[in-house]
Amino acid sequence: MRSLAWMGLLLMGWGAWAQEVPTTYKGEKGKGSVIEGDTIPWVFLDEILVVDKPTFTDVEARKRYLLLRRRVLKVYPYAKVAGERLDSLNMRLAREKSARKRAKYTKQYQDFLEQRFEAELRKLTRSEGQILCKLVYRETDQTVFQLIREYRNWFTAVGWSVTGSWYDINIRKEYDPKHNQEDALIEKILRRSFALGDLKERIPMDVHGKPRPRR
Repeated sequence: MRSLAWMGLLLMGWGAWAQEVPTTYKGEKGKGSVIEGDTIPWVFLDEILVVDKPTFTDVEARKRYLLLRRRVLKVYPYAKVAGERLDSLNMRLAREKSARKRAKYTKQYQDFLEQRFEAELRKLTRSEGQILCKLVYRETDQTVFQLIREYRNWFTAVGWSVTGSWYDINIRKEYDPKHNQEDALIEKILRRSFALGDLKERIPMDVHGKPRPRR
C-alpha cells in the first residue's frame, strides 16, 4: 500500500501557499511545488503499518496470549490455502461455460475439502480446530459448514457438524473481531504477524482475478 505525501510541505507548513508545477523525479513525470525558488517534487512514500505491542497484566495473561499466537500461526496457512482454492474455483467457474468442465472444477474442490482440508482438520487440537474454522470464515466469507454444504452436500455438512461437536468444535462458527473479544485478539495477532513477516496475508480476489476488499 502507498499513500501520497508532500515531501517537506506538511512538515514545514508551506502547502497552503506553495506554487504547483510539473516536475520530474527519478525519471518519472509528476507534480511538485516551488518553495523559495526550489522545486520540491511530490512523491509516493510507502505506507507504514503501526501495530500495537501487546501488554499483559500478569504472567498468566502473557502465557494465554503466546499460546493463542502459536495456534493462530499454525492454522492460518490452512485457512489461507482454503481461501486461495475457493478464489481460484470461482474464477474458473466464471470463465467456463461448459457444464462438464464446471462440474470437473467443482469436483476438484470437493476432493480438496475431503483429502486435504478434512485430513488436516483431524490432526488439530480442539482449540486449533475452532480457530481454523473462524479463520476459514475470515478468508472465504463462509463458515466451514456452508462450504461443505455448497461444494459437497448437505448430508456431509451435517455429518461434519456432528463429528465436530464431539470434539467441541463448531464448524458453523463465524469470525467477528468487532464484537468477539477472542476474535479481536486473533485479528491483532494476525496484523502484527503480517507486519513482522511471520505470516503472509492472502489477498482476496474477485471472479475477474482482481483484488477485492474484505467484507
